[in-house]
Amino acid sequence: MKRKPILLFLFPALVLAILAGARIATFLLGAYPASPTMWWIWLELRPLSTMFWQQVDFYLDSSMVLDFTILAAALIVSWLACHARKRAPFFLANHLALLFVGLMIAASSQSQTASTIAAFTAPSGLQFSLMVDFSWQNSLVLLLGTAACVYCHVAFLTEAKQRAELRAMQLVTLQRDL
Repeated sequence: MKRKPILLFLFPALVLAILAGARIATFLLGAYPASPTMWWIWLELRPLSTMFWQQVDFYLDSSMVLDFTILAAALIVSWLACHARKRAPFFLANHLALLFVGLMIAASSQSQTASTIAAFTAPSGLQFSLMVDFSWQNSLVLLLGTAACVYCHVAFLTEAKQRAELRAMQLVTLQRDL
């Protein structure tokens, strides 16, 4: 099985498209604040991207141009990583995208840890509560991310097996020649 870079690139591109869509929806909501469609689109894309854009705006005092520059740079880096000859870049691109999505879902679900709610206990007696919003949109994105990571593992292990078989064949050839 030869790895297909476009399949490796799909999940990071999906994550970046969600981030770009949320930013575009924010811009359009500002331009058309009375539009129910703009509100619906913005509310649908908000859970996956709000915390990220809030942090970007806070630390970089960003504009839309800077936001889209960040997204374009991330898209180019992901594309190059998925087309690299080495195995580590495509592996990292997909797994970092999955971790990013998981963190954004957890952050947007108002998750809290023991340090912020130390006075409260969970029903099981634990000193923290992690409530994650597993809506169908969030679950679908996490499922797609998991499938992308499984494909990465399959591609990685298949290439490792092919390299091992090639080395074994080369060793047999060398033994025969000696």
